[in-house]
Amino acid sequence: LQERLNNIVTRVKQEGEEFIANFLDCNDDAVKTESGLVYYCMKEGEGKQPTVQDSVEVHYHGTLIDGTVFDSSVDRGQTISFPLGQVIKGWQEGLAMMKEGGKATLVIPSDLGYGEAGSGDVIPPGATLKFEVELFKVN
Repeated sequence: LQERLNNIVTRVKQEGEEFIANFLDCNDDAVKTESGLVYYCMKEGEGKQPTVQDSVEVHYHGTLIDGTVFDSSVDRGQTISFPLGQVIKGWQEGLAMMKEGGKATLVIPSDLGYGEAGSGDVIPPGATLKFEVELFKVN
């Protein structure tokens, strides 16, 4: 059973790597950081730039690579605020590249997301995640 689970996680990670490669091919302005995060600026912000010590107010739309929405403040119609240091590493790194008023797509490999544990019933182990994030305020 453990071997089968490991094979599934390996396949899910490989599909994520292929998704990232394809995303980079299709979006010339997208940047892959040293950690593996993919950052694609959709709208440049002009305000403050957050650090992991800050709290941020954002709108976001999170999907798996097959397009399945797993969480969306946009769909709920309500922004969310949280301390940046308390979220997944992909968000910490990606939001630190943004400024208030900016909007970006973050493609987050599993090791910067929820890793091999996944999250609840919605994010499978090893999943690559795609977020559209709009940064409204840095506190």
